[in-house]
Amino acid sequence: MRSTYIIMLFCLAGFGTWGQTQDFSWYQSDQPFETRANQLVSAMTTEEKISQLSSDSPAIPRLGIPEYNWWNEALHGIARNGKATIFPQAIGLAATFDPVLAERVATAISTEARAKFNVSQSIDNRGKYAGLTFWTPNVNIFRDPRWGRGQETYGEDPYLTAKMGVAFVQGLQGDDPKYLKSAACAKHYAVHSGPEALRHHFDVSPSPKDLYETYLPAFEALVREADVKGVMGAYNAVYGDPSCSSEFLLKELLRDQWGFDGYVVSDCGALGDIMRGHKKVATLEEAAALALKAGVNLNCGYTYGSLAQALDQGLIDESLIDQRLKQLYMIRFELGLFDTADTNPYANYSADHIHSDAHVALAKEVAQKSIVLLKNKEEVLPLDRNMKNLYVTGPFAASVDVLMGNYYGISSNMVTVLEGVADKVSPGTSLNYRMGAMAFQPDINPLNWAPNVAAQTEAVVCVLGISADMEGEEVDAIASPDKGDRKNLKLPQNQIDYFLKLAEKKIGPLILVIASGSPVSLEGLEEHADAILQMWYPGEQGGNALADVLFGEVSPSGHLPITFPKNIEQLPAYDSYDMAGRTYKYMTAEPMYPFGFGLSYSSIDFSTPVANLKKIKEGQELKISIDVANTGDRDIEEVIQVYLLPKDKTKGLPMYTLLDFQRVALAAQSKQRLTLSFDSEDFDYVGADGKTTWVKGQYEIKVANALPSSRSLALGAKAAETVKIQLH
Repeated sequence: MRSTYIIMLFCLAGFGTWGQTQDFSWYQSDQPFETRANQLVSAMTTEEKISQLSSDSPAIPRLGIPEYNWWNEALHGIARNGKATIFPQAIGLAATFDPVLAERVATAISTEARAKFNVSQSIDNRGKYAGLTFWTPNVNIFRDPRWGRGQETYGEDPYLTAKMGVAFVQGLQGDDPKYLKSAACAKHYAVHSGPEALRHHFDVSPSPKDLYETYLPAFEALVREADVKGVMGAYNAVYGDPSCSSEFLLKELLRDQWGFDGYVVSDCGALGDIMRGHKKVATLEEAAALALKAGVNLNCGYTYGSLAQALDQGLIDESLIDQRLKQLYMIRFELGLFDTADTNPYANYSADHIHSDAHVALAKEVAQKSIVLLKNKEEVLPLDRNMKNLYVTGPFAASVDVLMGNYYGISSNMVTVLEGVADKVSPGTSLNYRMGAMAFQPDINPLNWAPNVAAQTEAVVCVLGISADMEGEEVDAIASPDKGDRKNLKLPQNQIDYFLKLAEKKIGPLILVIASGSPVSLEGLEEHADAILQMWYPGEQGGNALADVLFGEVSPSGHLPITFPKNIEQLPAYDSYDMAGRTYKYMTAEPMYPFGFGLSYSSIDFSTPVANLKKIKEGQELKISIDVANTGDRDIEEVIQVYLLPKDKTKGLPMYTLLDFQRVALAAQSKQRLTLSFDSEDFDYVGADGKTTWVKGQYEIKVANALPSSRSLALGAKAAETVKIQLH
């Protein structure tokens, strides 16, 4: 069987006939992967070894090694590689507060990945975006809402990010004891969240507290809990050393302390930045040597093409090349790329798995659960699907672009808001549509009848927002002079003007739907909207999901994974990585909408919580029992959140810390008992020196369905009675 596989491999790769091959020991699937990797690397010449350290690794015909391109993306579905199911953008997935759902999404993605890989192999497509090594997920902290790539993250909280990220990695990598389904990669390591325009030379020196409390926990969790197989080094420097040549980040923390045993890849072009951007060295040979020594296995870019010269100059030795290459080939062996189909449980996935009905249904479910209801004045939502007339308008009502965000695949089943509403509303309802306003520039025609239609309909659904044209990566967002980042949090002025005209003309409820991957300031707009829904970039089923929410087939259950400020003036300087004044933990200004906030079509009540301890010592476990009741007449899902609040505000501790969250399903007029358990380590804080410490004193634990701030409660959130504890 093994010989048959090699013959097939050579024919597919165009390597010639069997007579030109030999019986390669690294194809013996009964041998340990490490043994096979050692044998394979030992058989290579120096030139061949160096060639395999680049992301576009060429074939080595004489050794039976096909070409392999490591670069692939799967942020919210297989990206840039043709037909695939497009799930909601990562920030929308985070709004579900549902790690189980995140793992289901990633499992569907890895299933499609295997199917696409198998089909790609059959037509000898081995190029970029056709492999099984995904540079996903992005677990950077969305510390500032201006960052264009924040849409790729799971929000501003390290705990939520870690939980969602771990689940996503587990879904991508599968649960087979021997083989990887695909290989995930945690990025961008580390302390990376803009500004995009400065990323190639920016140096970040966070306080030890901020580093270990905010910027590193998700990466550590993905390594320790999910055994993520890849880590991508960031463009920026940390404490003066470029991330991709930092022995502190890549050796001391990642491998020595956390026990990482996978591969490290540079962000694309980042190794060249060691010389050009950060000016750490004078030559590419020196840059390549620094990166290799620090622990970068794989170069996305061309700098490792200088490793031969670095070797000649004595900057590195060949044993280091061997070590880095063996770590790379361990991944390829774990993916089963050198084994026969009968040994690999994923090798026979067919094209039927790609964009299957089950995956499309899952995309719709995630979109439904990601939508956040921010306002519902006098319960104008849900709408009656049998209303006489309805007006859908706005520059993104019929837009496919806002369904996708960035890093997206291609689907033949994209459902816009207009299409979703048209399919959901009664056939007898008079449904009208006009774009009403251009997305990012003033209307060409000064005579615009669109606002006047609002005076003729029972309700108006207006879809405003931004898109990847306004926020994204440095190279993507051409509409922004700041290269991907947002200059402010407002909507484009023409959209604001149009909405205000609608508000003047309307005779019924005006429902504002916001499409974005980051917070939008609604100052001057919020008071004119009767209801507000945040739909993010909801994926291919976004229109159907929103229609289900609008007409009450599903109660909204998303919650904000990031604080929505009132305006940009509430934010610290964008290029400061100091967490003071940032996120729900340290922001003292009153936001427009707090972290964790989200309304539903029902109401809940909490019982008085009961705790087993009031005084807690290190090593003890705290248990809290509490009932949550749905007091309304609609079935809902609710996100129950648990926060720790210190009574002493002088010790530099966060004002709030998210300890736990649970998504619970509650039928109408039902209740559910929750038992919340916390180890004493859950109450540890990170001190000014970056070390975890037990801080004695008085604390409060609050169980709520949003950040339990006065602003949340004023907006309609609910919180249980406070549990008072003492750490001693």
